Amino acid sequence: MPSLDTNVLVRYVVHDDSGQLAAAKRLIARCVAEGQTLFIPVTVTLELEWVLRASFGYEKDSVLRALSNLFSAAELTFESERALEVALQLYREGSADFADCLHIALASEAGERPLWTFDKSAAKVIGAQLIRNR
Repeated sequence: MPSLDTNVLVRYVVHDDSGQLAAAKRLIARCVAEGQTLFIPVTVTLELEWVLRASFGYEKDSVLRALSNLFSAAELTFESERALEVALQLYREGSADFADCLHIALASEAGERPLWTFDKSAAKVIGAQLIRNR
């Protein structure tokens, strides 16, 4: 199964480079026509969220919408998809950032809880616990 890098997904979501967007769409269409799905590593998803926020100024609602749309695309298969969906829900409901929510979801999926942290926002998420400095 072929995989996609973050920069391909960025073009597909943001539409900021018409040439690369067209190439990404051609590649995806070709793979679908050949009966292939495209694999997205969890690290690519994490980087995509960061790029959308940091480089393109996406607000939380826009990030949530973009990731939700990608997760529902039949032509894409995500590594640790269940953990990504849980992370997206935790991110939607709380004040922790997406990366922390993903760390918590992956640790929980592995049966390794709590995720100990010094991050007070992350510690508010179910599955994480604050380490106190006393």
